[in-house]
Amino acid sequence: MRTATTIEASGGPWRETVEFVTEAEKLGLDVCWVAEAWGSDAPSPLGFLAARTERILLGSGVIQLGTRSPVAIAQTAITLSQLSEGRFLLGLGASGPQVIEGLHGVPFARPLARMRETVEIVRQAFGGGKISFEGKEFRLPLPGGDAVPMRLSARPEHEIPIYVAALSPAMLRLTGEVADGWLGTSFVPEGAGQAYFSHLDEGLARAGRSRASLDVCQGAEVAFVEDEDALRVYVAGRKKELAFSLGGMGSAGTNFYSDAYGRQGWAEVAAEVRRRWQAGDREGAAELVTEEMVLATTLIGTEEMVRRRLAVWRDAGVNTVRLYPAGETLGEKLETLGRAVELVREVGG
Repeated sequence: MRTATTIEASGGPWRETVEFVTEAEKLGLDVCWVAEAWGSDAPSPLGFLAARTERILLGSGVIQLGTRSPVAIAQTAITLSQLSEGRFLLGLGASGPQVIEGLHGVPFARPLARMRETVEIVRQAFGGGKISFEGKEFRLPLPGGDAVPMRLSARPEHEIPIYVAALSPAMLRLTGEVADGWLGTSFVPEGAGQAYFSHLDEGLARAGRSRASLDVCQGAEVAFVEDEDALRVYVAGRKKELAFSLGGMGSAGTNFYSDAYGRQGWAEVAAEVRRRWQAGDREGAAELVTEEMVLATTLIGTEEMVRRRLAVWRDAGVNTVRLYPAGETLGEKLETLGRAVELVREVGG
């Protein structure tokens, strides 16, 4: 298994974030994804990190559809691939209606069609020919005017793998059909076969591909505790964070995180957590989150517990483990990350 992490440029002091990435590279980390939520963008810090690193792969995790045209995404990807000398991974995601409509003023409707057509146009642009596309979401050139098909003056000198962030069954099927990798979250390996892999495999089969052609990249917080008493205390502090994902991520009508937990055995709890959170009862929502729900989707425990859990992830089909190391200081985070990277090497080869 490969190792990865995710950073966000607005997640703290930038110099400290850069040091985290450069030190993570020294620890042997394979991939650093840069998030784009509702803070900083992803491409700007990726360009900076390309100049400060030498080996580590750098990915957009993720560029949000609707914030840029498909060709603008292709231009960004080509530029970052050149700057990093072939170390760039293009991660795309539909995001959700709250961000896309609330922040950017772009309709969230038909994210599946938008994703499919974006990937097709991006790959067409990568090919170097004239860009001409007739779809439901995009038409290039725009009809009715004087424009004719154009080609980009820049072409990628290196392969640019495309990853799709997906949680819903339909987007998972599309990921299996068109993507080189899957960026996932809310992952419970015991329930992943039905909740995730059955849909990915259906998409792979449509394209005549096998699971071996898809990099399964899953993320989780990793933290080490001394014993089970310390574990209970630590998990209790993480319940409100999970309640936020289930209740606060998304809009009143759409929450892909809640839906994902629902498909993995916690439908009633996830729905009630979401209801209470949206009603303003944040404490009540957090109280409903169980210890099992926190531990099922994280890598938290004693070193032996985390080692065993990583083996379960490996056997479930995870190729790349995206680690979110716990710690109050930069040193603590790097210490946690270093321990986790070593465990992944032991377990995953």
